[in-house]
Amino acid sequence: MSNFLKKAMDHKMSRKAFLGWSAALTTAAVVPTYGLTKVDSKVAAAKLNQEEKWVTAACWHNCGGRCVNKALVVDGVVIRQKTDDTHEDSPDYPQQRGCHRGRSQRHQVFGADRLKYPMKRKHWEPGGGKKELRGKDEWVRISWDEALDLVATELKRVKEKHGNKSIIGTSRLLNFYGGAMVRWGSSSSGAWGVPQETMTGFMSWKGNDRLDWRNAKLIVMWGSNPTRSNLGNPSYNLLQAKKAGAKFIFVDPSVSPSVKTLADKHIPCRPGTDTALLLGMAYYMIENNLQDQDFLDRCTVGFDQDHMPEGADPKENFKDYVLGTYDGVPKTPEWASEICGTDPKVIKEFAHEIATTKPMIFTSSFAPARTYRGQQFCQAFLTVGWMTGNVGKPGAGVFTMNYASKQSYGGKTLVRGGGTGLPDAVNPLFPDATYGAYDGYRWENPTNLEAHGIAYCETYDAILNGEYTATAGRGKVPCDIRMLWLVRDGSGYNYLNQSSDINKGIKAFRKVDSIITNDIVLSTISKYADIVLPATTEWEKEGKIYSGNPEAIVITQKVVDPLFEAKTEEWMDRELAKRLGLNPAEIYPITEKQQLFNSLAGAEIITEDGENYVPLVTITEKDIKKWGVDGKPQKGKISLDEIVEQGAYQVPRSPNDKLGEIECEAFVKDPEANPIPTKSGKFEIHCQALVEKIAAYGLTTIAPIAKYEPPMDGYEATFSDWKNKKKGKYPFQLVTIHYGRRSHSVFDNVPQLREAYPQEFFMNKRDGEALGFKDGDTVLIESSVGKVIRPVALTETCMPGVVFLGEGAWVELDEKTGIDKAGATNSLCPARLSGQGEEPWNTTIVRVEKYKGEPLKPDWQWEQRIIF
Repeated sequence: MSNFLKKAMDHKMSRKAFLGWSAALTTAAVVPTYGLTKVDSKVAAAKLNQEEKWVTAACWHNCGGRCVNKALVVDGVVIRQKTDDTHEDSPDYPQQRGCHRGRSQRHQVFGADRLKYPMKRKHWEPGGGKKELRGKDEWVRISWDEALDLVATELKRVKEKHGNKSIIGTSRLLNFYGGAMVRWGSSSSGAWGVPQETMTGFMSWKGNDRLDWRNAKLIVMWGSNPTRSNLGNPSYNLLQAKKAGAKFIFVDPSVSPSVKTLADKHIPCRPGTDTALLLGMAYYMIENNLQDQDFLDRCTVGFDQDHMPEGADPKENFKDYVLGTYDGVPKTPEWASEICGTDPKVIKEFAHEIATTKPMIFTSSFAPARTYRGQQFCQAFLTVGWMTGNVGKPGAGVFTMNYASKQSYGGKTLVRGGGTGLPDAVNPLFPDATYGAYDGYRWENPTNLEAHGIAYCETYDAILNGEYTATAGRGKVPCDIRMLWLVRDGSGYNYLNQSSDINKGIKAFRKVDSIITNDIVLSTISKYADIVLPATTEWEKEGKIYSGNPEAIVITQKVVDPLFEAKTEEWMDRELAKRLGLNPAEIYPITEKQQLFNSLAGAEIITEDGENYVPLVTITEKDIKKWGVDGKPQKGKISLDEIVEQGAYQVPRSPNDKLGEIECEAFVKDPEANPIPTKSGKFEIHCQALVEKIAAYGLTTIAPIAKYEPPMDGYEATFSDWKNKKKGKYPFQLVTIHYGRRSHSVFDNVPQLREAYPQEFFMNKRDGEALGFKDGDTVLIESSVGKVIRPVALTETCMPGVVFLGEGAWVELDEKTGIDKAGATNSLCPARLSGQGEEPWNTTIVRVEKYKGEPLKPDWQWEQRIIF
């Protein structure tokens, strides 16, 4: 018996829990470092002498996909996993197949590093204790009663002495206890939200229905890498368009896996300079009269001085800016090339192709807008797209692709789950929930004087300096942050690892009085906490409905009983509520089972004519009695037992069905009769609403039309002398890519994925050789805020001067040297306030040199964060 299993037995687990842990761990092909062995699954099943059962299991991470994941369970033991086999696979009706991360889920759920009991930091006491030991102190096991008493007492103390505004956090419990300051801003979507809303009137990041993509002759993918960033079906759907005859052009600073898979042409462009490239393209189109002037005149405002919105300065039109009429700087392809690195001839060819090819889909990912003042890219992208007139027609579209909610589909939502039935729990200090919250039509109003929150990139400065930038023109406001509260849904945001400037974050964490978290493993944010409560994974909960594309929902179930002493967040809230003098029944008036039932009962499917919705699930009195819940019988498309057993419901598609949608078709045909919800009723190339809304956030400003302004930490900042092109202290631009090993920071603790994806630092071969590097050398990467070491991978797939590192690695900081050996990108990315609070990760500059210390061991050979 391994050391781990001997120690596990000391924790008084039930027979089922013990068997679940031992069988799951030993059947996993885990490296010998952890003292575990491999056991044949059939042997394990035979020993348990139980019937096998496939259970639909959650794959709950924010990866951009939403796939079917099934676990084979025998007496609480997960023997193996599989993915979607609910129907035959075809391009029109594809299975929702899981990726390598999803199929590694059991190694996360049953990992040796699962947290087993409540813990407190040895030298923590109410008010902080030895705060400087956060992240390196010993952990002490405590009982649930002791943990809950400590947490409730500390929360009461902080609230009574300093008030709710001294707490940063979000949870139902906190909202019922007076609320807390929230962290607001835009992370995944970068700067896209407000430009999309104000310039188009729509918050729906979608294009035409996926089957219509097969009608396109040309598809431009700007900054997009779905083959790596969005596993599941996105690339498969795009492949069908390619097979149907579409040509693909990718704009990217690297030859990404998606370029290799789909591209007919690759256009290189330096990060943060995309606006210059787009302006150079616009110049070529205008000079050669290639723009769709009829579309621009009928459907847009602001392109030229004859079509300006009411009240705007005629000189502030896009055409004259591009031609340099008033500023004396024509935005020629040659001008653009000096900035973006794309050959002028390529810029002209690219512009000519998008202007003369119809129908065309012109789509961008979020990545190019995750930059400082990234709104200028969004403005330029929409404007140049509209210049081609490819809107409102089959096989055409100009939009950004939100893979997380539409998974490269676009179009209408065909099936959707219902609500849980839990009442809203509004945060009294932030009634808008979060800036950037999507309410169906608009981003929430930053002029709300009742909203008290701190921008993502200012959180650490606010803690350290005692002030933050308030919206609505309030300027700097004093604050006194005493507690960080992260007792919430286990899929919550691990912001110490995933927000800019981890080193400053650690300093801020060591200033507050208390940090309370719940977690399934000792992730970065819990490593620096004071009290950590062991949470269940989604596999140990009642179940829920997940959606990730408009054609399917996934109905997950409880796979195994909670392991060790893990509890659900709802249980924690209820127990803490009792200690805080709150009524748990008001916070959670219905059970978790009732919540799941309500979601199923409220699920809807679109009618065959694509116009209305009807109930999806048939529910009988017998079902209600069997579930032990409140409800009413109803008639739907599928029985309750069948949909739960099946674990998913997907709407079959065909090219001739009536479920497709052409975005803005009616508007383009008759703009006057079908105005869009902007102030002008048209697409706004000149957009004063954008200017005013960005100004309301109080961080940076933006012009009403697309202009190129060099971003802070952008390409120009890599030079000490721009005119003579003399490189400066930080000569390389860093791109923080999504990486196959993780979904953001999730899965980074799984040894198999660490071995498959070694967190390499990618660099142009010629750049590396000029610095004396060989492939595999350990190199030191340094920015103005931190240092990391990584093995270097030299490749011709990267643009010269641009380097790449996968985001999400769990920081491992050597405090003596200040070096993070894990290669967490946020150890390098400065926290810069910008626009609507977007995190400008892709405007970061670094220098690289040979590391003089011991070479790194492969990550999969590192010790896990296991606490017994």
